[in-house]
Amino acid sequence: MSRFLYGVNPVLEVLRVHPNEVVRVLLERGREGRRSQGADRVAQAAAQAGVRVEDVRQGELAHRSRSGVHQGVGAELAEFRYAELEELLAGIRDPALLLVLDGVTDPQNLGALVRSAHALGAHGVVLPKDRAVGVTPAAFKAAAGALEHCPVARVTNLARAVDQLKEQGIWTVALAGDGERELGSIDLTVPTALVLGSEGSGVRPLVRRTCDHIARIPMSAGVGSLNVAAAGAVALYEVARQRLLAAGR
Repeated sequence: MSRFLYGVNPVLEVLRVHPNEVVRVLLERGREGRRSQGADRVAQAAAQAGVRVEDVRQGELAHRSRSGVHQGVGAELAEFRYAELEELLAGIRDPALLLVLDGVTDPQNLGALVRSAHALGAHGVVLPKDRAVGVTPAAFKAAAGALEHCPVARVTNLARAVDQLKEQGIWTVALAGDGERELGSIDLTVPTALVLGSEGSGVRPLVRRTCDHIARIPMSAGVGSLNVAAAGAVALYEVARQRLLAAGR
């Protein structure tokens, strides 16, 4: 089954990195019959990559993107290929940094987390197959091209996957508002997997008990909690900060 990607930057990035996965590019003209500058850039990139370009009637991209901000640009791609966890681990250079997501159901949050993971040096993202969102067009849009670079593994049993990470010498740190330690007090220069829970209930008890540390992000008085995408970005930045300091940069 093919997948649908939309938006100027995500389509440009997939044409640049994985043009062989693009089945065709779909472009929509504006009310005056003209393409936007972004659509023209995509058409040029598709031509250079040898990818077929088709004009579509107004409204088709809105329908295909479920009213997402498509900017007059869409693309049909071959089915998304998830990595195997073992494959992801085999490709890691020390010190490892992984993002493990337990039950994230909002595709916008998933895309934002993958984007932060790629920007801040993570080697990949691990998702459960059940009770969690997979890689959807909305996630692709929110990731803004990061899904072309950041591997995503999907596993049947997340607690078992956390155990596998630990067996590989990767320390696992679950984030929770009631964590006994502040995140900054934990040594994150060692191989690390950050474990974040769902938007509502957080990391599930079994997964939480499997982790080496339960940490919290310090918050100002009177402030509730960060959403999962913001918490993930803060946690990933703390890892990057510690590692830069350790490297003397």
